[in-house]
This record gives sequence, structure tokens and C-alpha cells, in this order.
Amino acid sequence: MSKSPKTRKNAPKRRAANAGPGPKAAKSARRTATSGKVAAKPSRRTERARRDPQSDAAKNRTKQAVLIALLSHSEGASVPEMAAKAGWQHHSVRGFLSGTVKKKLGLGLSSETVEGRGRVYRIAKRP
Repeated sequence: MSKSPKTRKNAPKRRAANAGPGPKAAKSARRTATSGKVAAKPSRRTERARRDPQSDAAKNRTKQAVLIALLSHSEGASVPEMAAKAGWQHHSVRGFLSGTVKKKLGLGLSSETVEGRGRVYRIAKRP
């Protein structure tokens, strides 16, 4: 009685005949005719920046930058306003205020209760 041969776990996999060109074929297609070097494949981000640079600048603002801009205004921002702007939950905004704004960035944070808005936070001006 003979045993059937076992397949190895890390054995190279065979490509199907109709699988198309592999990664080497795509790389050789990008080679420039004169130098033989591989031309860099343009990323989607650079292509989008070439099309519409002004709308792309607004999209690249981080949530942190948006919230700090809100806090920098003289009227400040409440937790529900910041949560709506960033798309975060209220406890995430409070964690951002204490962990990032106060501890990591070292910015002074002042708060006061405003009628109709609740507690409003703003970045304190340094003396």
C-alpha cells in the first residue's frame, strides 16, 4: 500500500495559463525607452492634485487641524459642535481636548458656560 504524496505548505503556486501578465510585465511596460530605468507610477493623490488643487487643499485638512481651528476662534466651540464637525463621538472629543490639545501640543485650554450652547472651549491666548 503506497501513500499519496503530500503537498508542501510553502510550495510555489502554479499560475493559470489565462491569468494574464504578472507584475514583471507591468514593470517592464513602464520602462523608458532611453534610460531603461523604471518610471515611477503616478499615485492617485498626485493625479487628483493636478486636476483640482484648490478643492484638494480643503480635503487634506486633518480632523485635528479642523478642531484646532474651531478652538482658535474667539467664540470657541462646544463638544457637540466639535463632534459634528469631526464626525466623532462626544467622549472622543473630550479625549482629544485633554490628551492631544493639552498634553501633546501643550496648548492652554479655557472653558466657560455659555447660555444656549453649554460649555464652550477655546485655546487660551499665551501671555
